[in-house]
Amino acid sequence: MAIITLTTDFGYKDHYVAAIKGAILKEVPNANVVDISHAVSPLDIQECAYILKNTYHYYPEGTIHIIGMDSEVSPENEHIAVFMNGHYFIGANNGIISLIAKNTKPQELVEISLPNTEKNSFPILEVFIKVACHIVRGGKLGVVSKPFNRLKEIKELEPRITNDGKTIIGNVIYTDNYGNVVTNITKTLFEAYRNGRAFEIIARRQKINSIHHSYNGIIKYELPENQRLGPSDLLALFNSSGNIELAIYKSDLKSVGGASTLLGLNHLDMITVNFL
Repeated sequence: MAIITLTTDFGYKDHYVAAIKGAILKEVPNANVVDISHAVSPLDIQECAYILKNTYHYYPEGTIHIIGMDSEVSPENEHIAVFMNGHYFIGANNGIISLIAKNTKPQELVEISLPNTEKNSFPILEVFIKVACHIVRGGKLGVVSKPFNRLKEIKELEPRITNDGKTIIGNVIYTDNYGNVVTNITKTLFEAYRNGRAFEIIARRQKINSIHHSYNGIIKYELPENQRLGPSDLLALFNSSGNIELAIYKSDLKSVGGASTLLGLNHLDMITVNFL
């Protein structure tokens, strides 16, 4: 059974997501349509790429990923399809696919070219779905495209190393549903410069001097329950994507708050690691 995933910034209030799913099922009734996310921040290219980059490889090879963000066609925003790492990606040439493809060379990159297609404000419905269903039915990309080699590149914000390797200056690149903030400082980079030294992570006025591998790693289970750290306590951990993440244990943005709200952290805010 074909798998088609959807990643958009449409939300669920409007008809867009339902219309996309209906159009797919009308063309391929047995398609397996999977929502990756429809809550990406509007037009946030980096956030969309982060979510999809950390998701797509869990799906079987041959999966088709439709990316519905900033997708109106223009001379500077072509509609493209990419085959990479055994997966198909269909979207606009707005930088998302280049971020997903970082350090990976696509096996096939084409510009979508469908006959008798009028320019409109809902290209996912009129263009991307038709290409996805063409692939599902065994069609080749070359039939619905023309050669293309101008993949738009957007540079990811990279951490900076200063103070003769004693300091890493990173940034917040993503905030999840719990208010946990993800930085662009990876475990690989952190360990490469740590060299066994003690450290402190500085976020606003808060300092953290330990990193865990799980959220409950902050709990000292050997202590009596009333002496343990627990809900509303700040911690740092290496998350499942291999990035340093700052979190509030058992956070809830509607009650105890999250790292983003309690620390006042926003997208691109600075996070510093000092090795002591």
